Parts: sequence; structure tokens; C-alpha cells
Amino acid sequence: MKIVSSPSELKSYLKSIDKSVGFVPTMGALHEGHLSLIKRAKAENEFVVVSIFVNPTQFLKGEDLDKYPRKDEADKKICQLAGVDVLFFPHSKDIYTDEDEVMIQAPYVRGYVLEGASRPGHFSGVLRVVMKLLNIVSPTRAYFGKKDAQQLNLISLMVKEYFMDVEVVPVDTLRESDGLAMSSRNVYLNKKQREEALKISSSLQSAFGMVNKNILNSKKIKKQMLKILEPLEISYVEIVDRKFNLIENIEIGNTIILVEVKVGSTRLLDNIWI
Repeated sequence: MKIVSSPSELKSYLKSIDKSVGFVPTMGALHEGHLSLIKRAKAENEFVVVSIFVNPTQFLKGEDLDKYPRKDEADKKICQLAGVDVLFFPHSKDIYTDEDEVMIQAPYVRGYVLEGASRPGHFSGVLRVVMKLLNIVSPTRAYFGKKDAQQLNLISLMVKEYFMDVEVVPVDTLRESDGLAMSSRNVYLNKKQREEALKISSSLQSAFGMVNKNILNSKKIKKQMLKILEPLEISYVEIVDRKFNLIENIEIGNTIILVEVKVGSTRLLDNIWI
């Protein structure tokens, strides 16, 4: 496995690779969820690049940038064992300049609802770094988890509207044996908080059960979910279509039910696609 930190070095190296390239951008602290993205990339491409970069522009003031889990040496070993061809491991100075950069702005509606409402500017930072990474790697396909559904939607929109030559591949959320969605932030949870966090997946399972019973009214489903989630600090429980418009009734094949809560000081996201 080749490890590269310089964008120009990576671009130059990849120009010599006459193969399909799968790209998995991450912020490190790799877990089985990340491995599922890497495995999918390996199955569908001849060459795989993984990036590890804790992107400062998507963290708001007072958020956990400095505390975000970093496991650099373990992550390198995981990538090597997973058969990654190139690990892109840049520093902030490699990605951002001190000059007045050209900015990417998240959509004024889709980028400022749900997670974007409580974290204004977050998705602009996400799109900014993803645009840079995709331009550095120029992959055939890029892999993103469905757990971050709003992020996935906005990246797909950016790729489409900027006519970028890359296929965005959504990958299903991986869960722990108890149902908790895998996340690098799960390490913040103590034992009691971990038990409380299981209310998130329980609420989504309940929603799925209601849909199976042909209960499709969004208000009824949200009411049941909110009851299950008590007494967690709920940022939102929303039911939207695949374009992130709020909908009054479940549309089979076109619906995402989303949850964001705080367990202690840890922000956790989860969703279910219907």
C-alpha cells in the first residue's frame, strides 16, 4: 500500500494508473462501516484509494474538531489489511491555503434544513472538501454511506450540477449487533449512554413496522418515534422524499425517515430508507 500526503504527488501517480478507480473518503477512526465501503469499492473497481482527513471546515465553532477520534496508525494497518492500493493522508495545509479561496456554497434550502439548520455552514464545508478530494483523485466511482443521508444527497447534487465525471455510489448503513448504527463517535458513549442510544434504532424499527402495517401518515409515525426517543435531546425527527422535501405520507421507494439526537454531548444520526 502506498501512502501519499501531497495532492500533486497523488494526482501525478494516479495518471499512470490505467484502471478503474474506486475512492472512499473518510475522516479516519475506521470501523466496519468504513470497511464495507472499501469492500464495495474493491469489488467494483480495479484500484482503490482511501483518504483520511479530518476536515476542519465542516466543524462549527465549539464542535468536537480537536476531540474527534484519531487512530492514525491503526487506520493505516486496517487499510493495508483491507487491500487498499493508495492511502491519501494529507495535512490541512495540503488541502487548504491561507489565501482567499474560491468557496462552494451548500444549497440555500436543502443545505440549511435538518442537520444544516442546527449546523449552519456545515454542508458548505463538506462540499468544499469533497470537491477538492474528487478533483485530486478523479475516481471512476466514489463511495458514501447512507447513514449520512443529507450529506450523500448534497454531494450527489453537486456532482450532477457541476457535471463531474464520477459515479456516486450509496452504501447501506452497517449496524452493531444491538442495532446501533456504526459511527466513529460511538466511542464517546459510556455504558448507560450506549443503552440510551439504542432508542434511535428502536424508533426507526417501529416506524418501519408501522409502514408494513400500511400506516403511512407521517404525523402518526413521527408521534410514535418521538415517544420511543424520550427523554433524549432530539434535534429532529423528519420524514422526507429522496429530494429532502417534507412529505405528509410515506411514499414507498421514495422516502427517508431521519433522526438526529444528542446522547450526552454526542450527536448521533440515523435513518431508514423506505
